[in-house]
Amino acid sequence: MITVEEAIKIVESNSTQSKKREMVSLAKAMGFVVAEDVISPIDMPPFRQSAMDGYAVRVHDSEYYNVLGELQAGEGKEVTLLKGEAARIFTGAPVPNDADSIVIQEKTTIKEQQLQVHDEVLIQSNIRPKGEQIRKGEIALGKGVTLTPAAIGFLTTLGITDVSVFKKPSIGIIATGNELVEAGTKLEYGQIYESNSLMLLTALENLGYTKNEIFKVPDDFDPTLILIEEVLKSKDVVLISGGISVGDYDFVGKALQELEVTQLFYKVKQKPGKPLYFGKKNKTYVFALPGNPAAALSCFYVYVQRCLELLSGSQYAEPTTVDAVSTSKHQTKGDRAQFLKAYYQNGKAKILEGQSSSMLHTFAVANALLYVPVSTDSIEIGDTVQLILLT
Repeated sequence: MITVEEAIKIVESNSTQSKKREMVSLAKAMGFVVAEDVISPIDMPPFRQSAMDGYAVRVHDSEYYNVLGELQAGEGKEVTLLKGEAARIFTGAPVPNDADSIVIQEKTTIKEQQLQVHDEVLIQSNIRPKGEQIRKGEIALGKGVTLTPAAIGFLTTLGITDVSVFKKPSIGIIATGNELVEAGTKLEYGQIYESNSLMLLTALENLGYTKNEIFKVPDDFDPTLILIEEVLKSKDVVLISGGISVGDYDFVGKALQELEVTQLFYKVKQKPGKPLYFGKKNKTYVFALPGNPAAALSCFYVYVQRCLELLSGSQYAEPTTVDAVSTSKHQTKGDRAQFLKAYYQNGKAKILEGQSSSMLHTFAVANALLYVPVSTDSIEIGDTVQLILLT
């Protein structure tokens, strides 16, 4: 059994960035990682641009200027200014080539096309130079940058519509268990509704992974073996829910061994999620997650998400973590690290009631996992703790 830190290192060192690329529309590029440098096709702004509402002036020795006309954003009109002349101008409009400055309207008065400036005119004030943000031919976004709303907006301002990105992995979710039935059907004695597959599917989709497929199999060795073999061949990542422990009807581990999947680790010194398996066959990655829902989801956020981000080309695979002040007490039992469901707000973390690995009720209201290392015996009110923020 290995530590949490060792397991994370193994996941990170074995999750190789995909070389598969595709062109995607910026409208659908959120969360993808840029696969090659994006070069700006234009200067931005593409002309000298007014940063304020006011007057474009060509400076002379008097505080009075003759106003020639008006310049609005989006107009293609060009105006030539002589010394002592001005033009009314609005934010975003092209600045005449002869203009020395934009005087904001609050510092002026105008009467019968005569503009009076009440303050010193500063040369080039309130003028955005051509190419101030980026020049044509410069790198707009470098390889490895994750596309956020701001990044997509920036590329759109440059007239770019499509971008080369790393392909996101396709993911197969396999739910195992004889006792599991689909929600919406009548429960018979001894049965429970299967929730892990939909839970994992929505967690994936929330992170921007959409090439997913759910499979279900009973606790039977041959069907388990056949299904896992098929999914290994068709998917980049396989998430298996349940069947990885050592009970008489836990066939996942035996099937993975039969299929010659290379085991990278099995069992982590943590709670929940001790019976976690990570392996690889050829270029396909396998996570066999505990069947208990809260344990499966905890392992997803700590390990699976990290792997998927690396496979997708991200330079920043770690989940978002913050330090917070605990408003709760907690006594550690046993010799395993713990991931506790918590609620984070305004720099403070509250440890929630109901930490059982089989219970999702607490997870449903949690927005963070509080990490308790093996070396920590207890948490007191006021202690600084580390949180993994849930997205």
